[in-house]
Amino acid sequence: MRRIGARLAGGAVALAGPRAPALPVIRTWVAEGIARDAEQRRLFPWLAVAFGVGILAHFVAADGPPLLAAPLTGAALALALIPALGARPAALALALGVAAAFLGFAAATWRVSQVAAPILTRTTIGPLVGMVEALDEREVGARLVIRVESFAGLAPEVRPVRVRVSFRKTPIPRPGDVVAATARLLPPPEAARPGGYDFARDAYFQGIGAVGSLVGAVAVRPPSEPPPLRLRLAATLDEARNGLTRRIAEAAGGQAGAVAAALVTGKRGLIGPATNDALRAAGIYHVVSISGLHMVLAAGVVFWLVRAALALVPYCALLWPIKKIAAGFAMLGVTAYCAFSGWDIAAERSLIMTLIMLGAILVDRPALSMRNLALAALIALAREPEGLLGPSFQMSFGAVAGLIACARLIDGRLFMRPGAGRIGRLVGTGLSAVAGTLATTLVAQIATAPFATYHFQTVQPFGLVGNALTLPLVSLVVMPSAVIGILAYPFALDRPIWWLMGQAVGGMLAVSHWIAGFERSIIVVPAFGTAALILLTLGLLLATLPASRLRWLAVPPLLFGLVLAARPDRYDLYADRQGAGAAVRGADGRLAALGSPSGFVLEQWLKADGDGRQPGALIVRSGSGRCDRLGCTARLPDGRAVALVRDRRAFAEDCARAAILITGLTAPPTCTGPLVIDRRVLAARGAVALRADGQGFTTRYARADGRAVPWQPRSAPGPGQPQPIIAASEGAHAPEDGAATPPEAGAPGGNLVPGDAPTEPLQ
Repeated sequence: MRRIGARLAGGAVALAGPRAPALPVIRTWVAEGIARDAEQRRLFPWLAVAFGVGILAHFVAADGPPLLAAPLTGAALALALIPALGARPAALALALGVAAAFLGFAAATWRVSQVAAPILTRTTIGPLVGMVEALDEREVGARLVIRVESFAGLAPEVRPVRVRVSFRKTPIPRPGDVVAATARLLPPPEAARPGGYDFARDAYFQGIGAVGSLVGAVAVRPPSEPPPLRLRLAATLDEARNGLTRRIAEAAGGQAGAVAAALVTGKRGLIGPATNDALRAAGIYHVVSISGLHMVLAAGVVFWLVRAALALVPYCALLWPIKKIAAGFAMLGVTAYCAFSGWDIAAERSLIMTLIMLGAILVDRPALSMRNLALAALIALAREPEGLLGPSFQMSFGAVAGLIACARLIDGRLFMRPGAGRIGRLVGTGLSAVAGTLATTLVAQIATAPFATYHFQTVQPFGLVGNALTLPLVSLVVMPSAVIGILAYPFALDRPIWWLMGQAVGGMLAVSHWIAGFERSIIVVPAFGTAALILLTLGLLLATLPASRLRWLAVPPLLFGLVLAARPDRYDLYADRQGAGAAVRGADGRLAALGSPSGFVLEQWLKADGDGRQPGALIVRSGSGRCDRLGCTARLPDGRAVALVRDRRAFAEDCARAAILITGLTAPPTCTGPLVIDRRVLAARGAVALRADGQGFTTRYARADGRAVPWQPRSAPGPGQPQPIIAASEGAHAPEDGAATPPEAGAPGGNLVPGDAPTEPLQ
C-alpha cells in the first residue's frame, strides 16, 4: 500500500498536465497529502470503507436474493487486472477498491442466505413445544428465546425455528428445559415509521421468526431427543449467567445491584425504566451495554495484573517478554469474558477490535492504529455484514476512529513539565488524567453524534459531565471489581466484592439521577434523512482516516450534512402498519393520537417530530378529534378531515367526507373519494407518514421502494378484518368478531414494546 500511495502521489501531480495550468497548487497539495497518507499507512483503511459500500449496496438496492457467484466474479475480475496495472497507480487503487466493494456485496449475500429461516406471516395462537435457549429475567416475569419443535400444527417449512416470548408467571423455566405451553405469536414487527428502527431485520439475522407471549400454564417435559451439544452448552452458559446475575443483584442490592449485574453478565432485564432513563440522560447508558469500554477495561485489568505479577519476579522480568505474555493472557481473558457475557453483537465486534490491538503487541506493532481499526472493521463486517446498518457498529467504530485521529490532542502531555518536582509531577499527572478524560469523552461524543441523533433523535447536552464524573469510578473500581469478582466466584468468596462494586455503581447512579434532574437533560430533535447521515459519515471518514491536510476535504460534506440535518422532513400524519392507530397534527402544530397505537409506536412518532412529550400526553384533545366504537375523526391544520375506521359500518359516511381514510380493514371498492390507506396498502407498504402539500399529499411508506427483502415476507391480505389463526388448545381464545386483536401485556402487539428498543452503545 505504501508503494501504491507513492505512485498515486506522482499520478496526482501529473493528473492535470499542461491542460490545467490553473491547478498547480491544488495538484501539489493533493500529491503531498497522498504521499503523507501512504507513509503513515492511511490508505489501507479505505479498503474497509469500500467493503462497507458493497454491503450497503446489497441492503439498499438488491431486489430479491442475488447470485453469490456474481459479486465473486466481479471481485475476481477486478483482482485479475492488478498485475497489468503496476505502472498506473490510480487504476490500481481503483481496482482494489472495486474488488473490496464486490467482496462486501458477496459477504452480505452469503450472510443473508445462511440465516434464512421461516418467518410467521400472521398472528397465530396455538400449542408451542420447544427448548429454552436463553432467558432474561425481568422485574416481572422473564423473556425467553425458544427453539421450536412444534407450533400450532404448522409444517416445518413455515414454522419459525426460534421465537422470543414474554412470560409473566412463576415458576420460570430454566435454559435447557423443553417447555409446552399455549403461545400467541406475531410476525416480528417492522419499522413504526418510514426510516425508523426495523426490529424485523434484526430478528431475521438472529434467527427469530416470531415474537409474542405465553398464556396459561407452562409445562416442562423431557426432550423427545437429546438436543445438539452446541445448544446444550449455550443453555448451560446462559443458566450460569442468570445465576451470577441473581447473585450480584442480591449482594449489591437494589438498582445498583441490577446495574452491576448487567455490567458483568450483560443481562439488563432487572434494570428499571427510571434507572434506564437516568443513565440515558447522563449520557452513560453505553456503560451498561457490554461493548468496547468493557472489553478494553477487562483486557487492561488482566494485562496489568499479569504483567505486574511477572515483574515482581526478577528472573521473569529480566529474561521473559512479560509484555507479550501479559497480552496473551489478556486475549484469553477478554475472549472468555465475551463468551460469558453472551456473545452479544456489539461485544463480539469489540472483542475483535481488542484482540487485534493486543495481537499487535505480540508482533511488535503499534496497538492503537487506524490500520488495526480497519482490519477489525473488515473482520466484523465479514462476519456480520448487517451490523453496518445499526447504531452499535457505527458508533463503536466512529468513536474509536475519532480517538485515534485526535490521539495527540487528548494524551494530556500538555500538563507534564520536564524536570518538575514530586508535587509538580503529581499535579501534572492529575491534570493530565482529568484533561484526557474530558477530551476523550468530547471527541467520542462528537464522532458518534450523527449516528446517535439519526437512530435515537436525542441529544444529551450534559453527557460530558456524566462521563467525566462516572468513568473514573467505572475504570478504577467497577471493572476491576468485576474481574476480581469473577475470579473469586468459583471459590464463593465474591459477595464482598460485589458489595463494593455495588457501592461504586450506586455513586454512578446518584450522579445519573442528579443530571437527569437538570432541565433539558435530554433534548429531542426531529429525525433527519439518510442523505444527511451519508454526508456526515463521509465527513467523519475524511476527517479521521487521512493523516495529512486532506482532512480539510471533510469540511464540505460536514457542512452540507448539517444543513440537511437542520431541515428535517416533518409529517402531518403517521399511521401504524396495522391500521389500528394514527397521529395527526392539530391546529396547534403538535401531534394528537387517533385509535390505539402502542406506547412504543407513539414514542417513535413523537421523537421523529422532535417532540419530547411522553406517549401518554399524545391524546385526542377536545375540538381536535373524537372517537367512538366505529372509529375516530380528526382534522389536519388545513381543515381537511382524517378518518380512522374500526368498523366497516363507518365506511359509507367516512368515505364521503374524509380526505384521508385509514383502516386495518379492507376498504370497499366504492371508497374512491379520499386517499385510502387500508389493509391491502399497509400489508404491502408498511407504516405510513404523510405531509399535506397544497391540495395533495406527499406520502412515504416504511417499505418505500417495494423491494423484496427476506425479513419482510409478503402475505396476501384476505377480505375483512385480519384475525389470528387459532389452533385448538386449552387456554386459547379468539377475540370478539370485528374487534382489533389486542396484544398480551408486555408483548410487542405488532409493534415494539420499550424493552425491545435498541440500546445506545457508545464504544
